[in-house]
Amino acid sequence: MTMPLCTINPDLKESMRKFRFRRATTNAAIIMKVDQVTSEIILEEEVEGLEDAEALRSSIPDTQPRYVLISWKIEHSDGRVSFPMAFIFTTPRDCQPQLQMMYAGSYNYVVKECELTKVFQIRDLEELDEEWIQTNLNK
Repeated sequence: MTMPLCTINPDLKESMRKFRFRRATTNAAIIMKVDQVTSEIILEEEVEGLEDAEALRSSIPDTQPRYVLISWKIEHSDGRVSFPMAFIFTTPRDCQPQLQMMYAGSYNYVVKECELTKVFQIRDLEELDEEWIQTNLNK
């Protein structure tokens, strides 16, 4: 049996487009999940005003894979402030193999649709801390 490639819900595509062009000056994230029934990638939650990495981690389930699009405040050494965006694929080691395959099979498609160059994969949500964000988004 082969796993179908998931499609992206049109409403999610619009949310992603608006997110890329947002002008807000707060940390934010779009959390996406695969609907196993429809084989569609849908918006699980859009979070604005995240205080820190802990708030981001608490918005992401630690037992199921998720695609996460973030915009995070980075303070550069020369005083500039930027809000780079990144795509993060969280895939816990102990989740259902069928679910992992659905996410892995759709990964490249979702990355392409996000149109971002900062793309990361995380196995353990504990890795996603402020230091990790600052280091990886500051590249």
